Amino acid sequence: MSLVLQSPVMALGNARIEYLGYAAALLTTGAYIPQLVRVLRLRSARDISLPTFVMFAIGVALWLFYGLFTGSRPIIASNSVTLVLALCIVVLKLRYDRSAMEELEP
Repeated sequence: MSLVLQSPVMALGNARIEYLGYAAALLTTGAYIPQLVRVLRLRSARDISLPTFVMFAIGVALWLFYGLFTGSRPIIASNSVTLVLALCIVVLKLRYDRSAMEELEP
């Protein structure tokens, strides 16, 4: 850990840092819930970029593996839920937007 972060981290303590991670996880994961609700309510995912969400889901899966390998509970918890939300949006995009697969073609 860098010297710049050592003293603030030591002042907070491990438990508070863990809570900070959970707070960040709650906010960043929860940010996708309104998008999923909107897609379900409108039965349209036309404005959602399929390549973006596919890349995002892959990135979240990699973060989940990182969390599993390092034992970071906030990373495991948040990325498990975020992966489910992102995959739901991808599935709904494919279901509601008939031309979605064309977005993946080069």
